[in-house]
Amino acid sequence: MTKHILRTLVAAAALLAGAAHAQVAVIVSPKSPLASMTQEQVSNLFLGKTTALPSGGNAQLADLPESSPVREAFYSKAAGKSASQVKATWARLTFSGKAVPPKELPTAAEVKAFVAKNPDAVGYIEKSAVDGSVKAVLTLD
Repeated sequence: MTKHILRTLVAAAALLAGAAHAQVAVIVSPKSPLASMTQEQVSNLFLGKTTALPSGGNAQLADLPESSPVREAFYSKAAGKSASQVKATWARLTFSGKAVPPKELPTAAEVKAFVAKNPDAVGYIEKSAVDGSVKAVLTLD
């Protein structure tokens, strides 16, 4: 039983390490006027510090589920925070009525579809999943 638990822990650590090294792309709709974004702009949006897009308009943010290793990698690389720290930040902002958290979608495919059809939407997925339906405005290594 102990060997099974150890193997499971090693496998989980390997998956998380792989996600941490994966490139994460911040994506927008091809209809969006945005050509690029800075890490600071992305961090400010996803931490609720602003809702304004650099191109004007209010951002509609798309987030992956808490359990997603890509979400953990995104917040670590974009904001220097763990997903649990981000969750606590959004809990405070929501409770105080200052902001509405990003829309949580169950899969990267759904994030990509949501972003593709909304010119003011911003989301993130693994860079390898970017295709012609969206455009990458920032890559986080």
